[in-house]
Amino acid sequence: MKQMVQIIRKADVEKEYIHVLKLELDYELASLFDAMQQKDEHQMSKSKQRLHEIHVELEALHAL
Repeated sequence: MKQMVQIIRKADVEKEYIHVLKLELDYELASLFDAMQQKDEHQMSKSKQRLHEIHVELEALHAL
């Protein structure tokens, strides 16, 4: 029974983490768009790197 509760808790934590990552994904996409509008190469690079990191995390959680 303890294992079942732990599995359910882990699933709930993963769902919440996926939700947070998706919100962060939206934020980074908006940041990238703004950087592109302003032609800010440094911010574009930072946003692209973070978007890649988020993608890897979501892929590892099978959330894509």
